[in-house]
Amino acid sequence: GRRGGGAMESAAKGAYVLANLAEVVERVLGFLPTKALLRAACVCRLWRECARRTLRTRQRIAWVSALEPGPAENHALVRALARELEKVHVLPQTVLYIADAETFSGHEECHEQKKARKRNSKETALALEKLLPKRCQVLGLVTPGIVVTPMGSSSNQPQEIEEGEAGFALLFPKIDGVKIHTFHFSKDVKNRVFDESKFAEAGLKNNPDLRVVLLFGYNSWKTGATRFLHQIVNPLNEKSIILAGGQVESFTSLTSENHHAQPGDACGVVGLAFSGAQIQSATVLLDQDVTDERTAEAAMQRLKAANIPEHNTIGFMFACVGRGYRHYKTKRNMEADAFRKFFPNVPLFGFFGHGEIGCDRIVTGNFVLRECNDIKDDLLHGYTTVMTLIHLGSTK
Repeated sequence: GRRGGGAMESAAKGAYVLANLAEVVERVLGFLPTKALLRAACVCRLWRECARRTLRTRQRIAWVSALEPGPAENHALVRALARELEKVHVLPQTVLYIADAETFSGHEECHEQKKARKRNSKETALALEKLLPKRCQVLGLVTPGIVVTPMGSSSNQPQEIEEGEAGFALLFPKIDGVKIHTFHFSKDVKNRVFDESKFAEAGLKNNPDLRVVLLFGYNSWKTGATRFLHQIVNPLNEKSIILAGGQVESFTSLTSENHHAQPGDACGVVGLAFSGAQIQSATVLLDQDVTDERTAEAAMQRLKAANIPEHNTIGFMFACVGRGYRHYKTKRNMEADAFRKFFPNVPLFGFFGHGEIGCDRIVTGNFVLRECNDIKDDLLHGYTTVMTLIHLGSTK
């Protein structure tokens, strides 16, 4: 019976170590994805402390991509998120998800023959939100096309998906020194003047740390929508702030508020504001003259010249539905390929939409790209692509 005793003895030693030595526990817990880590935190006080410390170190952004059509009853993004959230190593605090309009909401009214793929965008949005942590801020958008980097590595080739089912969810954990706010301004039918006190609430005013604002107009075809967008964009058009985004089909999620109050045909602006002294960002505009590989790469060269650190950085591409392969005479994935050539390790996300917001601008520390003249940059465009880099600071 001696041998059995030895095994018990080493098991007891192992148990002692796992109940008392924080650095060993932390080392072990470090391998666990977040959901398993949260379950492990329930074991005992030591494990809870170790799990908490481990979570705090996980400040890299993660993402879930969906590029394959899902079964008729749910969108591929819902399925991908359900599967991948078991494996991710972050606790999402803010999530931006974007899915393609056609299959997300299954426009059943115009595609009689597609009855089998009948989906309700509200149900799909709720299914996505249910998967995410309760206290997480979620902004969900639906657009005509998707730009997405497949999962696994930030050096994967980004894909421009102009038709077919696709989507992605960017999962931002709590990052030291970075604040991310969601905001929503909807056009008040009764009030022609926009109430600017709402800017301050959203952290868009009197906020010296504001660096980047991603903003998205919805129902842009409504009368007065463009004028309303100008009312939002003009006060933010400062040389020290990067503005980028575009016109989307609709927004489906904004967990911090109740949608039911929204009249379905209202128009407005939703977005994310990034504040923090360590954030660096740059953006370039590819206008109508950019029509081939050479001119697209020249634009990426301008973005590269901003010298934004590539570690812990994400790329965004907001393109017009009129661009893509039709614009580049049947050459597919042209702009995403040009981006990947200059930024081999920066994941790229975005969409094809109904209008773009952005200009050429760099914000790093106290350096501002252009001489400040009194002419405000024109920020609203059509038939263009806006490419943006956001660096969230150096991670440990």
